[in-house]
Amino acid sequence: MQAAELSAERAIEEALGDAPERACLTCSFQAEDMVALHMTRAVFPDIAVLFLDTGYHFAETVAYRDRMAGKWKLKLVNLRNEKPLDHLYRSDPTACCNLRKVEPLFRGLSRYDAWITGLRREQSPTRANLKKIETHLLPDGRPIRKVSPLADWTWKDVWSYIAVNEIETLPLYERGYASIGCEPCTALPADPDNPRSGRWGGTKLECGIHTFSKQEAAS
Repeated sequence: MQAAELSAERAIEEALGDAPERACLTCSFQAEDMVALHMTRAVFPDIAVLFLDTGYHFAETVAYRDRMAGKWKLKLVNLRNEKPLDHLYRSDPTACCNLRKVEPLFRGLSRYDAWITGLRREQSPTRANLKKIETHLLPDGRPIRKVSPLADWTWKDVWSYIAVNEIETLPLYERGYASIGCEPCTALPADPDNPRSGRWGGTKLECGIHTFSKQEAAS
């Protein structure tokens, strides 16, 4: 069966393979990631959950992360850059994202062979060609299997799954936020039809963690 035809659950099984301890899941604790995490835990409860701890997250995000980590007994790995916090996000948000997100992620992924994400094609034009299973090259040239089981899901699909499985969600959604990152660079969506229009003041679409690596092959 082609990767595009796999169900979300089957894509996760493919990612875990015979060595689930060599797989990880990056989690921002937004709705999509919680769905992917919920599905993955059903197969392998001890999946390593990588969180990019930038130091700039909403207090609600951090509290929710800690609450769910305890409730679901997550193997949480907080990745951070130890350089002191500054105001780089004001003058150069791309450099800030690279420092606080991309570089720590490089280090975090170095010990894994498979990387599960909550990415969806519908989220952004930059993700329109996303495949459920791709092979990417890390900066050191090592390949890693990147699996996005929800690639073909809609926003409605995500929230239907959350409702059916009674998953607690990040309280910021109740305040109107639709795409949630660091507090200084996240606002309510300017365009109700574009959830990511509240990120970085509309100046860019990606932080860089999903665009840094070269795709070697896709299926």
